[in-house]
Amino acid sequence: MRYIFAFVAIYTLVIPDAGAQLPLIKTREYPTGYFRSPLAIPPQASGTFGELRSTHFHAGDDYRTQQRVGLPIFAIADGYVSRVRVQIGGGGNSVYINHPNGYTSVYLHMQEFSAPLAAIVKAKQYELKRFDVDIPLDESAVVLKKNDRIGLSGNTGSSQGPHLHFEIRDTKTEAPLNPQLFGLQFPDNIPPTIRGITIYDLANEPFSEHTPRRHLSLTDKQTIPVNGRFGVGINTVDRHNGTSFNNGVYSIELLLDRQPISTVLFEELSFETSGSIHSYIDYPYYILKKTRVQKSFKDPNNPVNIFHFLEGDGSITLTDEQEHSLTYRVRDVHGNTSTQVVKVRNTSSYTPVRPRTTGTAMFRYDQENHYAAEHLEVAMPTGALYDHLHFNYHQGARPTDGYSMLQHVHNRFIPLFKSYELKIKPDETLTDALKPKAIIVDIEKRSQGGNFDNGWVRTKTRSFGSFYVTVDTLPPTIQPQNISEGKDMGAINRVNFKIFDDLSGIQSFNGYIDDQWVLMEYDSKSRSLWHVFEGGLEKGKHHFRLEVVDWKDNRRTYEANFVK
Repeated sequence: MRYIFAFVAIYTLVIPDAGAQLPLIKTREYPTGYFRSPLAIPPQASGTFGELRSTHFHAGDDYRTQQRVGLPIFAIADGYVSRVRVQIGGGGNSVYINHPNGYTSVYLHMQEFSAPLAAIVKAKQYELKRFDVDIPLDESAVVLKKNDRIGLSGNTGSSQGPHLHFEIRDTKTEAPLNPQLFGLQFPDNIPPTIRGITIYDLANEPFSEHTPRRHLSLTDKQTIPVNGRFGVGINTVDRHNGTSFNNGVYSIELLLDRQPISTVLFEELSFETSGSIHSYIDYPYYILKKTRVQKSFKDPNNPVNIFHFLEGDGSITLTDEQEHSLTYRVRDVHGNTSTQVVKVRNTSSYTPVRPRTTGTAMFRYDQENHYAAEHLEVAMPTGALYDHLHFNYHQGARPTDGYSMLQHVHNRFIPLFKSYELKIKPDETLTDALKPKAIIVDIEKRSQGGNFDNGWVRTKTRSFGSFYVTVDTLPPTIQPQNISEGKDMGAINRVNFKIFDDLSGIQSFNGYIDDQWVLMEYDSKSRSLWHVFEGGLEKGKHHFRLEVVDWKDNRRTYEANFVK
């Protein structure tokens, strides 16, 4: 398989607004003196609104917390707590505050809640007998004044280091908005960095790994030849004073001879369409090179809401043979601006090298798509694809731990917006005893879930790739860290474990002291599970039991008597 990622030169031209601070493009006005900072330290960001993440657009600002947990977090204005949540991954411990001016502030990855919120959370955890809870509250439950402390910063959930993820949302629509537009800004007088520009020779083919690409350097002068329909993309980041983090920019404008072609704003996002980041960037190039090029043209079924002006689909076709200027103008949220100009000319002698693209079947993004083979069935709903697809399928050898042949379902370079149903027929080695334990995994042996049903193992997944049927018959592993049979735990305030599962993943965990359910707290990043002993536990001998179950209902139990 051949992928075309060529490099050519670019003509760099500085025009008057480069490096200047220019007015922001906004669709509304924002109150800039209403909210305070959520922390009481000088603000520094490790991530900003609209930043490109691996699976989504970043919906808030990440406040650095001096590489530690436990900093006080404050309500940014008067309001009431509308929601408090504990997640095993995601935002971890989080608080939502509704404010009377129509906005909601959100605080994620907290180490602990304030006492009133902690009491509400623990009561619900014991009521539901589970660690992860999501609790809506009415406006009279927890009323706050500006500057009230709501808890401490932490590193819970899917956080990769101590910080506070902070959001401001429109209360009515729940859409996240750029917090810096409210005056909660980070020091920044540095214009964005433009690292590169890419020309895509699109013609009339669906965008894919086969689309010819020319990644332009930023040194030599050269007019770029084009022929037929083409698109443009940019690799750009922003940096703040005093930090080395690569943050997101605020706006990206593409102009042809100073006429607008495409304008992207990171002013407002939508959780419903945030996963379409894979269509917004050059996804095949990201998979191969881990570099994100932001496309200024739009795939036909990309629902992302960040394009605020688009001439057609943002692609360009030149009809004369004159030299034309493509101008990128990139701003951060302070208005610091960088500009880059590329000269292009329609050249009939230029012929992009374009591999012939064929497929087992043609899938359309605007209709349901079905494919059936002897050992595979695919059912894809309307709108799952971002563009039409030359779908490919073939079968490989059976893996050593497989109960089916390896099923190559297209390839990893094409992203999807919705999940589809995947069915794989296992072979005769999958006995009746093993059928309840059957799951589908990818070539890296990452579980895709699945259950045996009427001769097939079926699941839903949101990725193409190579899949096969295997079984999960092993229970989770429990490793006690500070408890053993008969141990005196009198001077110890909590019992600690490590738990993990080798395949289908942890489904549930439950702890019991003297057959009474007790709260077990869990950090999936470190695989740590623990229970903090509570004041009502009487002195003397007690029995502890921990039950951990994976998603194929394999169960592991640990029991020990201890003295408290």
